Amino acid sequence: MTPWYTIANADQIPTPTVLLYPDRIERNLQRMIELAGGAERLRPHVKTHKLAPIIAMKRAAGIDRFKVSTIAEAEMTAEAGGSDILLAHQPTGPNIGRLMELMRRYPRTRFATLVDDAGNLSALSAAALQQGLILNLYLDLNVGMNRTGIVPDDAARALYRTLCQTPGVVACGLHAYDGHLHNPDSGVLAQAVDDAFAPVWALRDQLRAEGLPVPGMIASGTPTFALLAQHEGVEVGAGTTVLWDFGQEAICPEHRMLNAALLLTRIISKPTPDRLCLDLGHKAVASEMPHPRVRLLGLEDAVPVTHSEEHLVVQTPRATEYRVGDVVYGIPRHICPTMALHSEVWAVRDGRAAERWTVTARARRITI
Repeated sequence: MTPWYTIANADQIPTPTVLLYPDRIERNLQRMIELAGGAERLRPHVKTHKLAPIIAMKRAAGIDRFKVSTIAEAEMTAEAGGSDILLAHQPTGPNIGRLMELMRRYPRTRFATLVDDAGNLSALSAAALQQGLILNLYLDLNVGMNRTGIVPDDAARALYRTLCQTPGVVACGLHAYDGHLHNPDSGVLAQAVDDAFAPVWALRDQLRAEGLPVPGMIASGTPTFALLAQHEGVEVGAGTTVLWDFGQEAICPEHRMLNAALLLTRIISKPTPDRLCLDLGHKAVASEMPHPRVRLLGLEDAVPVTHSEEHLVVQTPRATEYRVGDVVYGIPRHICPTMALHSEVWAVRDGRAAERWTVTARARRITI
């Protein structure tokens, strides 16, 4: 039986490249909606795919709120018709002006961003007032990842109070990303979520008790989105779920998503009788994770030996079964940074790589 992922025209497709399977993407979107309790509860992260065609697929599924990390991702999403976009990366320096320009260029799109610093709040306010715009802001909270945000304590309450009193901006609520929380044991993960977010719920209640507006709450990474969606009024931001990879599968087995993105690679050399060299270097598959960085289908026993810019050498007793030029399919450990390495990918329809999709938002700048 032919494996689901093989394509009939592999001999025509240059490698290394990414293959995307739209039918599987659509099934993953439906599963995301099911786990979140409705499309309106989702604010999926665009950084996973950076593709306008997938924005269109999300909108067709009823999802029209998006989360992005860069101005380029925001521009691509707005151009693709996204009507509600959160820049989940506190803008500083020239990026503040770029965000203002984005708001001017797409007046029908609701843009929002994050703030966790009083000085930057002043800079955002000044820019909005200078441009005659109103900027939607969420207070970014640190719930233990210690990457961005302010700890949800009295200082956070004071900053939110200041936010509510600052001209040129509107306080839209709270944002908390919990990317450090993951565990394949759902009970352990649920307890970790409860512990991390207890101060967040307390802060929200305190702010509302003061009479301050807290209209929205945006939270979660991929492992926790189904748990946090159980809380009323919380939008959840799963991202990897749309394409999936074997790294997320290991820590989120209960999500039951489908692998919808594979790497297509070729054997370019056989340097020893038990080694294969593939054209799948650092520039084709994300290398920030430990090995194995890719699960080679049909060569699951292969052991990585060396990994460099354009080459991946693996050791396997099955090397004699392969010839130079043979194609191999692989599942990346981490799909998000892998997508950013490719300027274009192929959409597979009816067993053939049928369409080339430009990965528009891998660029740091599109036009703005």
